[in-house]
Amino acid sequence: MKLLRYGPAGEERPGLLDAHGVVRDLSDVVGDITPATLAPDALAALRSLDPASLPAVPGAQRLGVPWSGCGKFVAIGLNYSDHAAEAGLPTPTEPVMFPKWTSCLCGANDDIVPPPDFSRLDWEVELGMVIGRRARSVSEAEALDYVAGYCVANDISERTYQFDRSGGQWGKGKGFDTFGPVGPWLVTADEIPDPQALGLWLSVNGERMQTGNSAKMIFSCARLVAECSRVMTLEPGDLIITGTPPGVGMGHQPPRYLQPGDVVEAGIDGLGVQVQRVRAPAA
Repeated sequence: MKLLRYGPAGEERPGLLDAHGVVRDLSDVVGDITPATLAPDALAALRSLDPASLPAVPGAQRLGVPWSGCGKFVAIGLNYSDHAAEAGLPTPTEPVMFPKWTSCLCGANDDIVPPPDFSRLDWEVELGMVIGRRARSVSEAEALDYVAGYCVANDISERTYQFDRSGGQWGKGKGFDTFGPVGPWLVTADEIPDPQALGLWLSVNGERMQTGNSAKMIFSCARLVAECSRVMTLEPGDLIITGTPPGVGMGHQPPRYLQPGDVVEAGIDGLGVQVQRVRAPAA
């Protein structure tokens, strides 16, 4: 299934995308797509529905974050060796974890709004994993059983805040409002038999910047869930984004960063495409 939430910010309604690309309303079935909706039994109940029996949603709709109630937004750094190389940083020997504040979450096609003093605004297409069951110290072999589904994410970063004004706290440059677009939908895990075989790409103003494949991750999705579950209890609705392939703005020679008016498109095989426009800084 491709689960989604549509409507104005703060007023989203639950829905799903059917096989013909039509948004179907789920409001008569569930009040919202919450962490409880992501449990295996709840997903099985939704999967048993005939999408054609659900009301079609007319017209173009804003798509919000595909689920509500994300308690933790965990990011993994330098998980592609070629990205670590372009950043001039050593290849990690264990997963690098840092937080993105949940207040940065936004819909897949919402505008990016940089801070007033931004100078090095960057992009990072990433595969996201959404947890469906509480996970604590799970093994790598069973880790993917705890994943409800996958989504496209863009780890928007202000590099000056990340590196020069953070004292080593990467989250400081990655947690501004609108710096966490996810979606357009949450694709349930049964539709993604191998999360290590997904192509990722990102373009700016129509020019391809990133092309990669999750097969090149240093630490697999299963390894990341297992490692995260050893240092924190993962709860339903938590999001882990798994690192980015090469081609970020700071890796270009000379570096290339986003400016107001730029349009960013990002996609992952089977998970959909995001489109964001960079707005002028917030006052």
